[in-house]
Amino acid sequence: MVGFVMIPGIVHSEIDWTIVKQVDLKAPPVDVAASEDGKLVFVLTRNEIVVYSSGKNMIVNRIPVDREFDRIRYYRTNNLLVLTGSSSKTLRIIRVDRIFNIDISGRPFKGPANAPVTIAVFDDYQ
Repeated sequence: MVGFVMIPGIVHSEIDWTIVKQVDLKAPPVDVAASEDGKLVFVLTRNEIVVYSSGKNMIVNRIPVDREFDRIRYYRTNNLLVLTGSSSKTLRIIRVDRIFNIDISGRPFKGPANAPVTIAVFDDYQ
């Protein structure tokens, strides 16, 4: 869709915009935060944080939270979600660690094939 932006005395420009995705959250959003790369969007509702992945184009997780929280911020430095509740005067910090599934089928490995954790080492011999 195309719209016009009019800035008095400066310039008239045209913008183009497109709705990329619309997601049913099942609850009214209270606040929203996103990772700096835009790959993860964290939507705070009254009972949970809905985690949406733009790469997978879907909701990938739901983190339960108390109803008292009304603000959310994401800090990339330590992968932290910071929640605050103004009425309850509460601060909660949640560390978010991403888990990647690595297919090791047909690859050399040590240990049992059904181990709950896989440690992958990537080397560049140059």
